[in-house]
Amino acid sequence: MKLAIASDHAGFGLKNRILRYLSEKKVDAVDFGADGRDSVDYPDYAIQVAESVSKGTLDRGILICGTGIGMSITANKFPGVRAALCHNAVTAEASRRHNDANVLVLGERVLDEETAVQIVRIWLETDFEAGRHQRRLDKIHAIEKAHPD
Repeated sequence: MKLAIASDHAGFGLKNRILRYLSEKKVDAVDFGADGRDSVDYPDYAIQVAESVSKGTLDRGILICGTGIGMSITANKFPGVRAALCHNAVTAEASRRHNDANVLVLGERVLDEETAVQIVRIWLETDFEAGRHQRRLDKIHAIEKAHPD
């Protein structure tokens, strides 16, 4: 699996911690920035990750900002992207098992590092169940087809 990862300035510290974890686990990750704590606009970074997942250039993505809300809104504008803002192990597991989330969104201001790493681990290790959940994803895909712009 090859991951895209990005943050804005408010998620920069947590992004670096997640990158260390991914490196320890030998997960290949492409870092799209930001490169520091100087103020930047979160959509500029969410676009890069969401586009790479939407086009299939990279398999999954992780986005981090202050709360995760702005990144989630932006990423979910892209066809085929199912960005899930997760706050704990339960939401991380459900996002993969039930929703086949392909972009994980985290908020540095609302999560401690230990919880964030646990969320990433669970999100990476959990498979999509398909079955009745696939029917629901098909309905989401139909919405995207009906509203391409």
